[in-house]
Amino acid sequence: MAKLVTIFGGSGFIGRYIARRMAKEGWRVRVAVRRPNEALFVKPYGVVGQVEPILANIRDDVSVRAAVHGADAVVNCVGTFDARGKNNFDAVQDEGAARIARIAAEEGASAMVHISAIGADVDGYSLYAKSKGRGEAAVLDAFPNAMILRPSVVFGPEDQFFNRFAGMARLGPVLPVAGADTRFQPVYVDDIAQAAVQGITGQAQGTFELGGPDVENFRDLMQRMLQVIRRRRMVLNIPFFVASIMGFVFDTVQTVTGGLIHNGILTSDQVRSLRSDNVVSDGAKGFADLGIAPTAMDAVLEEYLYAFRPSGQYSDIKESAQNLRES
Repeated sequence: MAKLVTIFGGSGFIGRYIARRMAKEGWRVRVAVRRPNEALFVKPYGVVGQVEPILANIRDDVSVRAAVHGADAVVNCVGTFDARGKNNFDAVQDEGAARIARIAAEEGASAMVHISAIGADVDGYSLYAKSKGRGEAAVLDAFPNAMILRPSVVFGPEDQFFNRFAGMARLGPVLPVAGADTRFQPVYVDDIAQAAVQGITGQAQGTFELGGPDVENFRDLMQRMLQVIRRRRMVLNIPFFVASIMGFVFDTVQTVTGGLIHNGILTSDQVRSLRSDNVVSDGAKGFADLGIAPTAMDAVLEEYLYAFRPSGQYSDIKESAQNLRES
């Protein structure tokens, strides 16, 4: 019988790419999510019955154990940017990660892959980084031979980075960003999936920091995105002290309204995170150690950001027609 992998968060941005690759590898794939009915799109990744979404709540031992039972390998892709609520940093990225690793070990899984983030550190400056750091420590404590993957900001068709700011660029002449000089090393989502496959199949273990071939600051990334979507906007840097005030106000509104108004704009903790560069550390193991050549942004961005151009999919046709008229 084919081997089985359980992927927590397997219908999410990174998880779906790992699920697709593992199905191609011939494994049975169990996609463990809170809302299986919203994850039915993963079923065609394999043949009938090969990829199945199931109900799982990483805050509950019984639920996690049922999802892990019988699995040869376990992957944790669950993460959050919400510092509040039931599914906050601690519940998801610390306690949830610890629970998955502990139960995976108890159930006899032979391999585990944990998706973390560059900057994860129990002594980090932001609450996000601290929770990621504690989660890594808990995973390695329960599962010492686990693979830990620390990506920089992730890009791809379903990303919440370039898509988000491209959407904002349609609203006015100014594109505000906090931390315009902070450096990032964007990594293509399917490259992360390739790395995860090596951990699942036992070809690699240890901690790997994953960044693409390009290192650019926030401002330059936004300029690159604006070029792709054919829009001229002024990228306005919001000073950190102003951004901190904004984050505090938005967080307060969310707290006062009991979460009815969700702060999806800018949180205080995101401001703290933006004070540090998000690039691969010197001497860290990365794609080269896995034999993977990371994908450049230029090879992918146009494939999905074209929708944000003034004429959408027809922009190239209109530009071509304009050139004909001018000639």
